[in-house]
Amino acid sequence: MGQTLVQNVNPNPNSIAPSTLAQELIAPSTPTQKLIAPATPAQELIAPATPAQELIAHATLAQKLIARACGRSQVAPGEIVTCRVDLAMFHDSSGPRRLQPMLAELGAPIWDKDKVVLVIDHYVPEVDDESRRIVRIARDWAAEQRLPHVYDSQGICHVVVPQHGHLRPGMFCVGGDSHSPTGGAFGAYMFGIGATEMLGVVVSGEIWLEVPQTIFMQWSGRLVDGVSAKDMMLAMLGRHGMDGGEYQAVEFCGEGVTALSMQERMTLANMSAELGAMVGLVAPDQTTRAWLAAHGAPEVEIEPWHSDAGAPGARHAFDASTLAPQVALPHSPANVCGVDQLPATRIDIAYIGACTGAKLDDLRAAARVLAGRRIAAGVQLLVAPASLRDAADAQREGIMAQLIAAGATLLPSSCGACAGYGSSIAEGSNVISSTARNFKGRMGAATAMVYLGSPYTVAASALRGAISDAREILAEPTRRAAQKGQA
Repeated sequence: MGQTLVQNVNPNPNSIAPSTLAQELIAPSTPTQKLIAPATPAQELIAPATPAQELIAHATLAQKLIARACGRSQVAPGEIVTCRVDLAMFHDSSGPRRLQPMLAELGAPIWDKDKVVLVIDHYVPEVDDESRRIVRIARDWAAEQRLPHVYDSQGICHVVVPQHGHLRPGMFCVGGDSHSPTGGAFGAYMFGIGATEMLGVVVSGEIWLEVPQTIFMQWSGRLVDGVSAKDMMLAMLGRHGMDGGEYQAVEFCGEGVTALSMQERMTLANMSAELGAMVGLVAPDQTTRAWLAAHGAPEVEIEPWHSDAGAPGARHAFDASTLAPQVALPHSPANVCGVDQLPATRIDIAYIGACTGAKLDDLRAAARVLAGRRIAAGVQLLVAPASLRDAADAQREGIMAQLIAAGATLLPSSCGACAGYGSSIAEGSNVISSTARNFKGRMGAATAMVYLGSPYTVAASALRGAISDAREILAEPTRRAAQKGQA
C-alpha cells in the first residue's frame, strides 16, 4: 500500500475536497502551483513568532497567525497553504477509538507526542458497557503510546487544555471537536477537524487550509450587571444566524470584548462554532497574559497578535451597554429573542454545564443570583462544573456551598447532558440551559424543549420557576435600600 500513496490530490485551487483514502493524509494535499517550502524540523516550531513588522501591512490577526504557521511573511484570503501544527487535541470520543485502527493500518508513528493532548471527557464517568469500552480504548492507547499529556476525567477539553498551559498567543492548533475554536480566545488559531484530517495531522504534523476572510464583530460599550458574553453570542446568532460566520475567521473586538474576563472571552470563541465560523478570535492583551501566567504559560508574547488598523474584512456593530439578556428558543441557537420579549415560560430543569456555560466565572454568576435563596418548588437545578479545577476554585470561594444551599444537584465535571450523556434530562421537560446547542434531542431527550441562556438567566429561572431576567433579582438589594432610605 505504501507504493500507491496518492499525494497532491487537490488540483483545483477553487475546490477543497476531503481526502477519501487514509493514506493520502500522510502528506496534506495542496495545489501544485501553490506548494510552499518544506516544513522545518519539529524543534523549530517553538521558535518565537514572526515579528509584526515582518508581516503584511494591514493584515488581520487570522492572516498573521496562518502566515507564521506556514512559514511565510504574508498570506492573502483565498490562498491555500500548508501549515505546521503546534498542538493537536482530541478526546475519548473523537480520538483513540478512531485513530488507533487507521494508524495501525498505516504502520505510522505519531509525529510529535509532545504536541498531542488527549482529554477523556465525553464518556466519563462510565455508565454502561459501551462507555466503558470507549474509555478503555483511550486509556490503553494513551499508555501504549506513552503520551505525556493525558487528562483523564479532569473536565471538558476546551477548558482543561488552556488551564494546563497548552495554549499561547500565536499558536496554530487543531482539535477533534467542533468547539475547538475556544482556543481563539487566547489569540491562537484553533479549529475543529474530523478523524481522517486528524490522522493526517498526527502522522505529518501538517494540515492545509484556505486562508479565510475575517468578519469583525465590533462591540462598543460595556455589559450591564446580569448580562454576559453568552448574551452577546446569542445576540450575534439572532442577527446573523448559524451560517453567519460563513466558515471564515470571526474576530470579536471593541470595548465590550476587551472588558470581558478571560473565561467570558472563551465563551465567545467557543460559540463561534454555532455562528458557522472556522475560528473565533480575540486579540490577546494584558488580561490574556495575566490569565495564562496563572495557568502555566508565563511571559507570553502578545504584541504581534492583533489585526492592523485598516485590515480588510466585513464589520458588524453591536452595543454591549444596551444589550438585554437573550434566550434561544427550541430548537436552534439562532432562534433568539430578548428575555423581556418571551411569554411566561415555566421550566422543569435548569442546567448549568458544558464548556460554554459552567466555567468558574459562570458558576460565580449563578451564585450571585442564588445566594441566600432557594430554587422554586418542582424545579431541578443541575450543575456540572466545566473542570475539576473550576470546581475546586468555586469550592474555595464558597460558591459551591451557595449553589447547594439553593437546592442545586452537583454532577461530574464532564460533557454530560450537553452531549446527551448521563440521562439527566427527562423526556417532555422544559429546560433552560447554559450550554451551546438546543437542537432537538441534543441533550438526550427527544421530546424535551430546551431553551438557552446565560448562567445568570438559568439561575434566575431556577429561582422563579419560569424563564426570568436576572437583572431584576440582582437589583433587589439596591431597590430595597432605596425604599428604606425614602421611608
